[in-house]
Amino acid sequence: MNTTARYNRQIILPEIGEDGQDKLSKAKVLVIGAGGLGASILPYLAAAGVGEIGIVDDDVIEISNLHRQVIYKSSAVGKYKAEEAKLMITQLNPLVKVTAITEKLSGKNAISLFENYDIIVDATDNIAIKYLINDACLITNKPMVYGSIFRFQGQVSVFNYQNGPTYRCLYPDENTQSASCEDAGVIGITVGIIGMLQANEVIKMILEIGEVLSGKIVVYNILNNEQQKYDFDKRDVQLMNKEIFDKKYKEENQIEEVNFHSLLDEINNDEVLFLDVRNSDELPKINLKNQIQIPLMNFENQIEKLDKNQTIYIFCQSGIRSKIAAELLERHQFKNIKSIAGGALAMKQLLKEIKI
Repeated sequence: MNTTARYNRQIILPEIGEDGQDKLSKAKVLVIGAGGLGASILPYLAAAGVGEIGIVDDDVIEISNLHRQVIYKSSAVGKYKAEEAKLMITQLNPLVKVTAITEKLSGKNAISLFENYDIIVDATDNIAIKYLINDACLITNKPMVYGSIFRFQGQVSVFNYQNGPTYRCLYPDENTQSASCEDAGVIGITVGIIGMLQANEVIKMILEIGEVLSGKIVVYNILNNEQQKYDFDKRDVQLMNKEIFDKKYKEENQIEEVNFHSLLDEINNDEVLFLDVRNSDELPKINLKNQIQIPLMNFENQIEKLDKNQTIYIFCQSGIRSKIAAELLERHQFKNIKSIAGGALAMKQLLKEIKI
């Protein structure tokens, strides 16, 4: 295959040339998350000729994803995002080596995964995972390309670049909670713009050109096209080494996930609580006797409504937000909490089958 013809328009840029294209072909980039941001980041990295791309995502495609995760087709609903993203890249540029990892990033796999790549890209909307990515980047000495979305606004920065400021330097409070796209809402254009800005930072680092957003954060608002860039300094934050990392992430309790079928005997038990963390307008509706609803975006302000001594089964639409809520409850010393696998979709199907 004539690679010069494929990449000609960027090779003729004096800042890139044949040497730059060679750097791109030898680069290895790991993208955490194949949702809205990832769906923007991945095709541009692949099209530019980044030699090896890893994709970490344990989620499956839902129809509500399609308005912003534009690399997926309607026929792909129910399939793993990482595998469908790999298929897209292979069709776009067969010269790129792609690895799909259909498992959740955790303290158990982060270090071993990061060691195989040059640059780590955060394309998640989970605060806890962002701290995990940051800390694993510190252990493996990898730069972290950060992106975040809130409604019509997005942020981009690069952490741990050449020993520069980290995510914890900008956001030291690990207990901060923010709404995800599912809770706050999002338009596809926002994630598209921010994702492309993230891809741009990756390309600049590989090529060693331009000014990398290290110690700087760009905030972009698509409603008024305003963009601000703020500086921040490296600061004395929590020491991070392999021992501390292992203690923090490998030894912490993993959120237990249970099948709703095993809980049928509990649906009338006043000693347990079924907690719906979806928004009030989400379907399908689940109506159990011992159930309350607290949307995740309001969760932190309403935790006092919950009894720490009660067994709490948490569900959302498909099982993603419930894990976030469970992690937050764990940080507030709740002990008897479990996430329902498959969320309301799986619950409704089972209730329909058994005619409850």
